[in-house]
Amino acid sequence: MLREVRDVFEVLTLNAISPRGLARLPKEHYRVSSDAAAPDAIVVRSFNLHDREIPASVRAIGRAGAGVNNIPVAAMTARGIPVFNAPGANANAVKELVIAGLIIGCRHLCHAWDFARTLEGADDALHKAVEAGKKQFVGTEISGRTLGVVGLGAIGRNVANAASALGMHVVGFDPGLTVEGATQLASSVTRVDSLNDLLAGANFLTVHVPLVDATRGLISTDQIARMPAGAIVLNFARENIVDEKAVVTAIDAGHLAGYVSDFPVNQTKNHPKCVTLPHLGASTEEAEENCAIMVADQIRGFLEHGNVHNAVNFPEVYLPRATPHRLVCAGAGGPALASLVADALRSGGVTIHDMANLSRGELTYLVADLDKVPSAALVETVGQIAGMRMVRSI
Repeated sequence: MLREVRDVFEVLTLNAISPRGLARLPKEHYRVSSDAAAPDAIVVRSFNLHDREIPASVRAIGRAGAGVNNIPVAAMTARGIPVFNAPGANANAVKELVIAGLIIGCRHLCHAWDFARTLEGADDALHKAVEAGKKQFVGTEISGRTLGVVGLGAIGRNVANAASALGMHVVGFDPGLTVEGATQLASSVTRVDSLNDLLAGANFLTVHVPLVDATRGLISTDQIARMPAGAIVLNFARENIVDEKAVVTAIDAGHLAGYVSDFPVNQTKNHPKCVTLPHLGASTEEAEENCAIMVADQIRGFLEHGNVHNAVNFPEVYLPRATPHRLVCAGAGGPALASLVADALRSGGVTIHDMANLSRGELTYLVADLDKVPSAALVETVGQIAGMRMVRSI
């Protein structure tokens, strides 16, 4: 049973968000702007929310992309605010750029292009200069070489499968790979049980993991030393996953042949054996549309029905409507929280027709369909339950 939406939700956008995504929020129920003072939801791409006060009105935050390091996730969890992202929506765009990075790195294309642009004189002189100078750009082919892929999420799997189709030997490592994810890997991709096993044979290394404490500096001096001489490292994930100082040291020592990154820093942007791009990974029209559509749908599902899909800090919850009246709440307390909520509703004369109650870490999220609209006083009573962080009648 669907509830007729009568609320008007305010959505604050702090970056340019694809109009196709925002079109998923019907104008009769959503006001989308870049200056909403009391928004129900915030949608961002790269905007740094760590430096901005999040209004008390906010019920959800959507990141039109995969990484959420620009959002204070822990603080939002403490407030009972889900943070949504768009895993996989930009996977094809990043995959294509990584494949381009492989070829750029081993064929020295950027440096060769720079060389060609400096040539002067008549065409005959140019031809002679080309023949004399091209030897310095002799490279290698990727076919038959080994690519190590660290992280086999949506992007890592796409990269692994594409590289395998191009004739590379692909080795992948991801201790958190799901059964579903494993079925999406090409049968030619070899999985190993440790990062060290992957590094030992990788002529190319590409990382596709989120930036968290455990992955900061994941590829540094010790890891690089385990790689074969002449290897190339690629980083299209997040800047601090790879230790650029260690990379440059290894290149200057002759151990690494090059570095291709989507994150320019002073140590690498002018280095003759490094290529740095201006964070182009998800910068395609298709990826921006896909991310915006996915996040808009997720925010709408939460604001209108309390359903949660692809939140980095809330459990997945989808409960079809049993009645037009729904209560959603989040707090600490595990299974006991559901009992306390049910007791409060019963005492207030409200019957629960259906309920979902799931936890993620310390956070418990509950969705309950009721026989009638709970009074404001009853909602406030539920909100006063110990550990409760958020309660809302929809």
